Amino acid sequence: MNDRHARATRTRGEQSQDPHILIIVQNLPVPLDRRVWLECQALIANGYRVSVICPKGPGDPSRQLIDGVAIYKYRPAPEAAGLFGFAIEFVYSWIRTFFLSFAAARRGRFCVIQACNPPDTYWLLAFFWKLAGARFVFDQHDLNPELFLSRFGAPTGGVKKAEYRGLLWLERMTYRVATRVVSTNESYRRVAMTRGRKSPDEVTVVRSGPDTQAMRPIYPSDPRPDDAIELVYLGIMGPQDGVDTCLRVVDELVHRRGRTNVHATLMGFGDSLGELKELCTQLDLEDRVTFTGRVGKPAIAQHLSRADIGLCPDLKTPLNDVSTMNKTMEYMSYALPSVSFDLVETRVSGGDSVIYVESGDIGRFADAVEQLMDDPDLRAQMGIRARERVADVLDWRPQARAYVRVFDSLTGRAQRDVVDANPSRGQTADDQGNLYVPLTDRGELERFIRDRRAKSGTLA
Repeated sequence: MNDRHARATRTRGEQSQDPHILIIVQNLPVPLDRRVWLECQALIANGYRVSVICPKGPGDPSRQLIDGVAIYKYRPAPEAAGLFGFAIEFVYSWIRTFFLSFAAARRGRFCVIQACNPPDTYWLLAFFWKLAGARFVFDQHDLNPELFLSRFGAPTGGVKKAEYRGLLWLERMTYRVATRVVSTNESYRRVAMTRGRKSPDEVTVVRSGPDTQAMRPIYPSDPRPDDAIELVYLGIMGPQDGVDTCLRVVDELVHRRGRTNVHATLMGFGDSLGELKELCTQLDLEDRVTFTGRVGKPAIAQHLSRADIGLCPDLKTPLNDVSTMNKTMEYMSYALPSVSFDLVETRVSGGDSVIYVESGDIGRFADAVEQLMDDPDLRAQMGIRARERVADVLDWRPQARAYVRVFDSLTGRAQRDVVDANPSRGQTADDQGNLYVPLTDRGELERFIRDRRAKSGTLA
C-alpha cells in the first residue's frame, strides 16, 4: 500500500492530529485553479489536513470533499465595474470568507493560513487568526501594483494616484503580516525582498509548473483535418491578457495572406470575453475561431493534443514581463511549439521551444505563426524541446517539495522526504481512456507532432 492510500485508510482520530491548513482563493474556484489544487494534493499526501475557501464555479455546490480536501464555496460577487464595483466585490468576498473560515475551523484549529492573491486583502483575516496562533503564508500569484500600471498606465490624477497608493499599502500590509512568502518566480521573489522587505529565508520560489505525468499529449478523438492548421489559446481573457491579438493574427493570416486552412480555438473566460466575441464578428472570423468558454481537464487535453501551435499574446507590460505564464508551460506539456511576445519570464519558462517577437507587432507574430505552419519539421523539433524542457526543468514535483517544506518549517516538523502526491504508474491511457502518445519513442513523438493524430490502425 503506497503512502497516499495509507493516509486514506487512517482513522478519524489519527487524521485529527494532522496539522490543519486553510487556503483562501478569490480569483478562481478550486479545483479549477491548477496551482492551488496541486498545492492541496501535495499537502494532503504529506500528512496535512486541508480546507479551502473559494468562490463557486457554475453548478458548484456550497460544500465539497474532493480527495480529502474540504472545500467551502460562496456565490461569487457580481462582475465589478469601476473603483466602487471592485470595492464592493472585495468587501463582499472578504465577509463571505470571514464567516466561512469559522465553518472550516470546526475541522480543527488552523496551524497555517495561506492566502492566494489577487486581491491583497486577506492579511486582515490572517491577522485575526494569528491571534489564535495561526501562521500566515502569502502565496503571491500577481503583483497588483504592476497590474494597475499595466491596465491604466502611470497614475496622473488624484483619484488614480490614491488607488495606486492604496494597492501599494495593501501589498505592504500583506508582506508585513506574512510569516512566509511563496513566489511564483525569481522576479516576484525580488519584489518580496525589496518592496516587501522580507529576508531571503522568508521567501521561497514555487513555480506553477504542471504535473507533466498527468499533462501529456494524447491521441485526440477528433484530430484536425490533414490540410488544416490548428492554433490554440488557453487562459484568462481579461484586458491585460491581449487575447485580441489572437484574433488579429488570424485576421492577418486569413484575410490578408489567404491562409484559409487555419483555425483557432480560444479556451477560457474573463471580463473581455464578450468584447472578444464582438471583435471576432467584426473581423468576419466566426467560421475561423471557436470560443469554448470555461473547460475542464479532458477538453483541455483534447484541444492541446490536436493543436499545432500555441499562442501567447500577452503584451510586454510591467506585470506581464515579470509574470510566469501558465499557458506557456501547458503548451510545452503537450509538445506544442508556441509564439510569444518577448517577455523576461516567458523566456525563462520557454527557452528555445518558443519563437519570440517584439511586443505588439502583429505582423511579426503572424510571420512566426506562418513559419511554423509551413515547416512541420520545425514544429516537431520545437515541440520535442518543449516537452523535454517542461519535464526536466519545470515539472511540479520539485516545486511541491519546496512548497511542503515551507509548511514543515512552520509547523515544526522534522526534515523528511516529501511524498509525491501523484506518483507515475506507467499508465498508457488517461482517465477517459484516451491513449497517451509514447514519449520515449522519439520517432513516433515526432510523427505525432507533425500529424496530431494516431498511427494508422491505432485506436485513439
